Amino acid sequence: MSAAKTLLIVYHSLTGGTRQMAEAARAGAAAEAGCEVRLLHAAQAGPADMLAADAYVFATPENLAAISGQLKDFFDRSYYGVLDQVNGRPYASLVCAGSDGSSAARQIERIATGWRLKSMAEPLILCTHAQTPEAILAPKQIGDADLERCRALGEALATGLVLGVF
Repeated sequence: MSAAKTLLIVYHSLTGGTRQMAEAARAGAAAEAGCEVRLLHAAQAGPADMLAADAYVFATPENLAAISGQLKDFFDRSYYGVLDQVNGRPYASLVCAGSDGSSAARQIERIATGWRLKSMAEPLILCTHAQTPEAILAPKQIGDADLERCRALGEALATGLVLGVF
């Protein structure tokens, strides 16, 4: 029997929405026997965590049409330390957006392309429609249907990883 596979979920969340999405993805992935799931805040994750994992989920709020500064900091600290050592590994992304999210998703895609990671799914973008400063900064509560989409993405990634599809 082959060794367990590891899925690393790296996230940043200010208002709780992205954290809920990442936790749902973790729950889905953890349902797959043979897959260890590590959920790390972007400030705590680094190159060693990337190298120790077989697949990744990157989760971020959309901030000013970009990924959060803390997720960007994770990418900056990790980029050269793992370059050419993670080629071909699968990844997925989660974006908690106020209005669009596509620019943040493209930013993750560009970084993943530089690492030569393989996308296993379209970015999962959840829109909260928060448009005022008060709504943007308010704690978020992601609905059950959307959390189920995050859970399913985590489960699909873990299943494919364990079965050797990725």
